[in-house]
Amino acid sequence: MRNWGLLPEEVRNKLRKTEWDHTQHLKKRLLGERPFPITINLRYPTGKQALDDLAGFHAFIDAWQAWPKQNQLVWKQIQYPQLGEKRVPSQLTLDAIQALIEFIGGDAEKRSQQWQQRISPILDISQKLYPPLIKQLKKLESLSLDEAQMIGQLLPQLSQGMGQGGYLRALPVIGVDTKFMETHQSFIAPLLDVLHDGAISEHGGLMAWLGCIDVPGDWLLVRPLCPATTQAMGGLSILRIPTGMLLSTPLPGERLIVVENDQSGYAVPALPDTVAVIGGGRNVAWMAAPWLRQKQVGYWGDLDSWGFLFLSQARQHQPHVESLLMDRETLLSHRKRMVEEPDSYSGLLAYLTETERMVFQEIRDGTHGNTRLEQERLSADHILNRLLSW
Repeated sequence: MRNWGLLPEEVRNKLRKTEWDHTQHLKKRLLGERPFPITINLRYPTGKQALDDLAGFHAFIDAWQAWPKQNQLVWKQIQYPQLGEKRVPSQLTLDAIQALIEFIGGDAEKRSQQWQQRISPILDISQKLYPPLIKQLKKLESLSLDEAQMIGQLLPQLSQGMGQGGYLRALPVIGVDTKFMETHQSFIAPLLDVLHDGAISEHGGLMAWLGCIDVPGDWLLVRPLCPATTQAMGGLSILRIPTGMLLSTPLPGERLIVVENDQSGYAVPALPDTVAVIGGGRNVAWMAAPWLRQKQVGYWGDLDSWGFLFLSQARQHQPHVESLLMDRETLLSHRKRMVEEPDSYSGLLAYLTETERMVFQEIRDGTHGNTRLEQERLSADHILNRLLSW
């Protein structure tokens, strides 16, 4: 294989790999952080190399003589011992991004045209937006033309505090749907930060700068289990609320039962002066709520390693939490309904009682066959009797 005489196509492939398809290098070129010119040594041959492959030598010279932009090339006069003086291409120099794009050609030119179409309506607001747009080049390229124009419409309308403590979807903007704003807020924030001299970063992010509140991400079902607690909750038989609200909003009733999974929460029978909080799974952080200290609190989770982990975490927040239906008797009486836990928790659990720790160890070790008994597999009469006793 010849190790001299780079041909135009070989240089094109090299530049494509090292400059065009290399995202970080490309961004730095566009931002001037990786400055031009790009200089490529074309590796013209020695006299022996040229003699050993005369056809290749002439093809090398002919290919670069045919190159349409001769001003990008440096030619040298070389005196070859047996071939005489020859004018050979020595190096190629590309002095700007446009020269690089044109040299690679084809898809590079098409891609750069797409950049221009998407970046123009945004840069019409301010040329200062060029750097943050290039830093988000992949996101910019993913925008449709309509979306790019919508961002150009949106940015001038956004101002500090305009959210007035409401949700992002309620912002009073013209010609832009609020779902679009929500979807593209991570793209918009760095642009606004440049337009407003770092104010978005100073406020801790776009939502804080706009004065909007976050849409709740974690939800729980709250189900009153008797007429008194139902009446105390405005007659609602079930309510879906964000977990953060429970940190500061006491629920009615003397007792509260926390149920790991949604479906099992519907199986909880009527219980006097009791409310069930359902479906939190691993989310037990809300149980740090101070008002829970005044309640009788029970926790009912799967009889598996993760169920005991969540119980331990719940008790870390509220040491008086009682485990419900997570005992050896329940396990043994439903042993035939056990399945294999796909991925057991292998750590230590610091907040289990000695009895709970023994059951946890037996389950994790497969002492009773399989390693998981789901809440949903417990008999209705067993659930009723145990919870009424509690």
